[in-house]
Amino acid sequence: MAAERGTEAEALVGQVVLPGDLLLLPAHYDEDAEGERLRLSAGAAPQGRLLCGPGLRRSGAGLLVTKCGLLRHRPGGGGAYWVDSQQKRYVPVKGDHVIGIVTAKAGDVFRLDVGGSEPASLSYLAFEGATKRNRPNVQVGDLIYGQFVVANKDMEPEMVCIDSSGKSSGMGIIGQDGFLFKVSLGLIRKLLAPKCEIIQELSQLYPFELVLGMNGRIWVKAKTVQQTLIIVNILEACEYMTAEQRKQALAKLSGN
Repeated sequence: MAAERGTEAEALVGQVVLPGDLLLLPAHYDEDAEGERLRLSAGAAPQGRLLCGPGLRRSGAGLLVTKCGLLRHRPGGGGAYWVDSQQKRYVPVKGDHVIGIVTAKAGDVFRLDVGGSEPASLSYLAFEGATKRNRPNVQVGDLIYGQFVVANKDMEPEMVCIDSSGKSSGMGIIGQDGFLFKVSLGLIRKLLAPKCEIIQELSQLYPFELVLGMNGRIWVKAKTVQQTLIIVNILEACEYMTAEQRKQALAKLSGN
């Protein structure tokens, strides 16, 4: 079988891969990774170190596919491979920025629904300027934009709303108004890409606020409810529209 022998990863970029497929890497990746495990991180990698993204894991001298989808590759530095799938079930990853819904207060810890298999915890001290006397005003049902600092199969996911320097950096409680909805993880990655055309085109239609969570949740708020719902409908439809179809739809709306 081809999966047992393996196939050159570069030859499969842009094609559908299935769980169990083995992707062979060029020889220089083996030399760089000798004696080291492949870096499983979405952060910046040292020069020459290959990044292994969602849907892949290290297997000997290659990469083993764990999800069905399209194989993607990003050149530059050590490069990166990942599987672009339409998965909707979110698996927490350390460093991901997500939107959570407060479901309970348990002592000094809040429980948040982040769309995973179990709730995440958030300490009341994990907010900018928070102390034992100055606690954040967080209520059940509030939306929280935060980052995972602990996320693995053996421990409960833990979130914070501050960066390494103790600043909020845009994280914290999201406003009461606005509309929250869910899309596929593939669309989220597309919207979070640098210079995303979809966001640029929408910003020319209406002014709006937008929060994107890697867990597939989007919060949007425009000037009116009607404008908010129009933006929501366009974002949901973008996953199944070509660039030309999207531009035609936006042109009709701007003409009105």
